[in-house]
Amino acid sequence: MKESYSSTTAYHSIDEIRARKAMLEKDIQADEAKIGQKWHSLFKRPQALSKAATPSQRMLSIVNSGAGVLDGLLLAWKLYRKFKK
Repeated sequence: MKESYSSTTAYHSIDEIRARKAMLEKDIQADEAKIGQKWHSLFKRPQALSKAATPSQRMLSIVNSGAGVLDGLLLAWKLYRKFKK
């Protein structure tokens, strides 16, 4: 996968071109599969919101979300104060 492809490759027959095309198509399909898997994992529902989650996991999730919101508000306030001139 980490091969460097030269744009000046000399091909001597149509079979070499077909083999190269097949190899590139296989690499593209593998990359698409990886991207699709990562895309779906990005939007996966958090474990703390599942029905099997314990109350402590839910509470921890709420605290983490609240801390993130507070951090964002503090950052916005600091940026506002710095650039309001």
